[in-house]
Amino acid sequence: MPALQLARPLPARRGGQSRSPGRRAPEVRRYPGRRTGQQRGGTMVSTRENELLTQTDPGTPGGKLLRCYWQPVALSEELPAEGAPLPVRIMGEDLVLFRNESGDPGLLGLHCAHRGADLSYGRLENGGLRCIYHGWLYDVHGTCLEQPGEPSNSWAHSGGRDSMQSSTLEAQTAERSRPFHERIHHTSYPCQEVGGLVLAFMGTGDPPLLPDYEFLTAPDSHQWVTKTHQECNYLQGNEGNIDPVHLSFLHRIFTPESDAAFTANDTCPTLETEETDFGVRIYAVRKVGVDRQYVRVTNFMMPNLAAVPGGRNGYNANWHVPIDDTHHWRYDVRLTLGRPLNPEEILRGRAETDPPYHMIRTKANRYLQDREEMKTKTFLGMGHAFQAHDKCAIEGPGPIQDRTQERLGYTDRGIVAARKMLLQALRDVQEGRDPPHVLRESPAVPSLVVRAQIIPAGTGWRRFWEREDASLDPRCSSDRSTMGQIASCTA
Repeated sequence: MPALQLARPLPARRGGQSRSPGRRAPEVRRYPGRRTGQQRGGTMVSTRENELLTQTDPGTPGGKLLRCYWQPVALSEELPAEGAPLPVRIMGEDLVLFRNESGDPGLLGLHCAHRGADLSYGRLENGGLRCIYHGWLYDVHGTCLEQPGEPSNSWAHSGGRDSMQSSTLEAQTAERSRPFHERIHHTSYPCQEVGGLVLAFMGTGDPPLLPDYEFLTAPDSHQWVTKTHQECNYLQGNEGNIDPVHLSFLHRIFTPESDAAFTANDTCPTLETEETDFGVRIYAVRKVGVDRQYVRVTNFMMPNLAAVPGGRNGYNANWHVPIDDTHHWRYDVRLTLGRPLNPEEILRGRAETDPPYHMIRTKANRYLQDREEMKTKTFLGMGHAFQAHDKCAIEGPGPIQDRTQERLGYTDRGIVAARKMLLQALRDVQEGRDPPHVLRESPAVPSLVVRAQIIPAGTGWRRFWEREDASLDPRCSSDRSTMGQIASCTA
């Protein structure tokens, strides 16, 4: 694939060179004795392409691409009514998230437009967020409503607490400039809240429609969402979702029950990829005895989201949102189909986390790997939580994986297809076109189906999932749903 041509190419980066004054370049794991970009087996990205795919700061090609889409910036539970403003860092931008007195979320630049004070310490009052330094007041749109220290404003005391009220400005002549506060528009991004997530559009122009994903719009009784901190570039996490073969090894649990039995028995499944309107559909087909086959359909949704079969009667959607180039948040949305969530499932989901939203197993404690457990219980020796397994695997290559050193093979077909689509999307954005899955006319995503199922050998598995589509929506009545079959591992 030819290298992406950009109007303003990124300068070549040397080891240790700063990206900006006072900021060290992220570490890229390299391997001595190998030539960068040397071909060894499968299709690999070049050094240049790896930078384009992994850099997401403002102004970078990758950052512009991710900003074409709505991105999660927090869990709704992190922003309770009358709760403190929440400092967040998303794609290299320092921001503050708050909920006004009407309950509307707002996402603003962290530092006050006046003299840079940290707005996360601000007061929530008078319909907005007030800076503690000089009292400037901002609404959720970044409009500066008040500047009480300026001559055209006055301080008033009422209702048992201090509040600020702007005096009525006299009529301005055409020659006079607008009032100072009207000339201030602080950095702000539109937000919406759905499915337990606060999402923001951090791009330019009109926001696209938010896709009508069933895992966001399903009843609360069928959906649960959390997040975990990952110490590596977002792409490493994203690519882990679309690699079906690692299920036979990394996540293997030594028990005849569950999907693990099928993924362990056939460690070399047939793999097929298919481009769709939302991204890439990935089929993994494993033999089960002589007359059956186990089919898993995984979906990569542009640009940093995947939906993967998970256990019985449901699936997981994993959203990997950059904090910066060397850290990201993994948002996990668990959807159950045909039945409500079991409280035990939620407890299991929280068992491996240490508030606030960090995994107990980390690189610092070697993920608490248990060598005795590896002998009789699990392949990895890190318990049964797939999130912990994935964290170990994706953080291993370092903060930013050097993809020029990979040896890609047949098992990497999904990853190759996703990278190809991402690189083309970068070109689209550079040339002024909407990338794939930016929705303008309808939010519907009818072709998104996640399934794991045993079917008879010889059945046409490429289209088996199209049957019964009308009853796949968890928003339909549960007695009509075939969701119990979607992730079932029983004949």
